[in-house]
Amino acid sequence: MAVTNLTEARIRDLPLGSGIHRDAQVKGLMVLCHKTTKSYAVQGDVRKNGRHVRTVRMKIDRCDRIGLREARNKARALMSQIQSGIDPSAGPDETGITLAKALEAHLEEKEHSPRTVEGYRYHVDHYLTRFKNRAVADISRQEVRELFGKLKKKHGETTGASVMRTLRAVINTAMRIDETIEANPVAALRVPATKRRKVDALDITEWWELVQKLKPARRDLHIAMLLTGARRSSILQVKRKDVDLENRILTFRHMKTGGQLLFPMGEGLTDLLANRMADDEPIGSEWLWPAPLSRSGHIMEPREDGLPSPHEYRHHARTLFIQAGAPYAESALLLGQKLPGASGGYVHAEHLVEHLRVHAQALEKHVYEKFPMDLHGAMLGMEIIRPREVEKS
Repeated sequence: MAVTNLTEARIRDLPLGSGIHRDAQVKGLMVLCHKTTKSYAVQGDVRKNGRHVRTVRMKIDRCDRIGLREARNKARALMSQIQSGIDPSAGPDETGITLAKALEAHLEEKEHSPRTVEGYRYHVDHYLTRFKNRAVADISRQEVRELFGKLKKKHGETTGASVMRTLRAVINTAMRIDETIEANPVAALRVPATKRRKVDALDITEWWELVQKLKPARRDLHIAMLLTGARRSSILQVKRKDVDLENRILTFRHMKTGGQLLFPMGEGLTDLLANRMADDEPIGSEWLWPAPLSRSGHIMEPREDGLPSPHEYRHHARTLFIQAGAPYAESALLLGQKLPGASGGYVHAEHLVEHLRVHAQALEKHVYEKFPMDLHGAMLGMEIIRPREVEKS
């Protein structure tokens, strides 16, 4: 990009298609040499509170229509506005929405789980910083393609695709607000779908042996994760007050789908949590899974070598529910999932606690009966030897 002390004669001699030629006398003024025409334009950075908001380029006029002196005067006036933090190309207030403002509008449109909100903000603050304070209308397809390529190379395809899905969703919201945005630049990409997680079959007997080697609190947590299939954030943030031992109901208040889930506990899970709470009572913690040395006060990372992750437990629970005879709809509701279709919106899981309890109990029976009889006993109608009793035997 050449910087030249422009004169009328030099402008006439500039070859067509030669690109951009900046004026050495007036900051921001340039001559754009296209394939068929030459035109004056001005470009500058709009800044507010010391932060770059957007880069503005405005066409002044064609070089064969106005002279250099007039172009310089118009360029000085426009640069004065730009340097004052005013975007002379901006439309009314509802246009020119930045990605940061579009994100806030997107998050306000409907209720999102805290983890989803955190994920959106993390993507915008860490991976989309180059776009964050720019007008969405200025984000080009080429820029998006280049960013996607860099993210895949540096952070992997999974992260790159996740960031692009965030960008696509936020820009879709911006398009509903700013009518100047004609298309979503992410539409030019082939964003890979989320890869299906591969989960190996669970050997219940081997799993049980590994679980028994853990410290008591973590042992009970892993058993609870299998018997409930609860999401990681849901089960780790359960408080003691959320465990109703009398009515055998475990309340999950941190749900991805919003609201709360009243999980009907079977006999085994009820006894497990009753013993857990009794043992932890001297700690004086409000959490069901306390960790006094943790900043949060509760266990934050429940993963153990050789054992499933919290999300893998959801896969195993879903499979075990089916093996235990739970119908599709009931097993989905026990996992806190929304049923598909218009009819699914009429189903309220909180009204079906006792109906669902039969299937939660069936899962317990199915899990416990995998062990030799001398280790566990039978589940329904017979004496039950709980996990804690196994240790004593």
